[in-house]
Amino acid sequence: MVSSPLRQRLDAWIALRKIPGVGPLMFKRLVDRFGSPEKVFAANRRELCKIEGLSGKIFHAILGTDFSGAAEKEIAFCRHNGCRIITFQDEEYPYRLARIPDPPPYVYAFGRDFSKDPSVAVVGTRSPTRYGISMARRLSADLSAMGFVIISGMALGIDSAAHVGALDAGGKTVAVLGSGISVIYPRQNRGLYYRIAENGTIISELPVHEPPNAYNFPARNRIISGMSLGTVVVEAASKSGSLITARLAAEQGREVFAVPGNINSYKSTGTHDLLKQGAKLVERAEDVVEELAPLLLTSSAGAGKPAGCGANRSKQDFDLTAEELRVYDALDPYPSHIDELSRRLAMDAGSLLAVLSNLELKGMAMQMPGKYFCSTGAQE
Repeated sequence: MVSSPLRQRLDAWIALRKIPGVGPLMFKRLVDRFGSPEKVFAANRRELCKIEGLSGKIFHAILGTDFSGAAEKEIAFCRHNGCRIITFQDEEYPYRLARIPDPPPYVYAFGRDFSKDPSVAVVGTRSPTRYGISMARRLSADLSAMGFVIISGMALGIDSAAHVGALDAGGKTVAVLGSGISVIYPRQNRGLYYRIAENGTIISELPVHEPPNAYNFPARNRIISGMSLGTVVVEAASKSGSLITARLAAEQGREVFAVPGNINSYKSTGTHDLLKQGAKLVERAEDVVEELAPLLLTSSAGAGKPAGCGANRSKQDFDLTAEELRVYDALDPYPSHIDELSRRLAMDAGSLLAVLSNLELKGMAMQMPGKYFCSTGAQE
């Protein structure tokens, strides 16, 4: 059973979101000002009048709302179906999604928690070529093997291929729906829906029984890009919905990637336009990792490092063996793959990993997803 305090808290969150005119931006503005939806409903007229953009209609709706019991149906559904409601003040709320300008106030989640894992969106047309399907599966499988969560929208075509590629590789994947979490769309993906729920996560910001209305999908796309470090567009025509995801990614300050296709195929016109606009060209998963590695290093700075991290310290401050010093000198601030280091140092991978582990414990090296390693900045 849901505890009474939690029940009251969710009542306030869902009641505030249901007020006409209170979209994600206004919701965030209100919660940033008052601290929580409960405190929004407890605010007086004078306090509410100070909120920028708050119309008289919304103003009176807030003052006249009794939010008790507002979450009853949602809580009952989640309790009976193993789902959960995650607000943007909860620890499990996706870290990167919370930092976009208009994050969903809360999401319904069915499956595992990957909120802290590095993730990449892989999207594209609903009617791909065989080449597009092959590329989406291969990229997703390879990125999964490197430790990335694959985010997509569970649509037919490239989205489905991305999810399947990650799952077949034993990786993690998240499907962001344009319908309520109880509505499987398209119906052909029923089996994929449950496979993702068992091995990954299904997410939606919409009421649990919301149908897949066309106007839901552009808003859904901001969640796909917002959860990800970067968005890879595999195959897209000039008016493809996946280009909306790419544009949103750029607006959110995330990386945009595109896979080149056949110049004679209209299904590649959108991706080629992205490349002309400066998107990173992707032929293999390593192209994505090379671009995202500095972002991974930045986002992990100060988190999970061993005590006495090497930044701003001298190599002489550490008690290094000759072999550790040799390996450390081969590292750069920019991550290198274990295979590249092995060739450079003429060491077998097993011995090299043992030395790198010792350097990690001493705070002089850091491992990134996919067995990439970099130095942590100790000085000469």
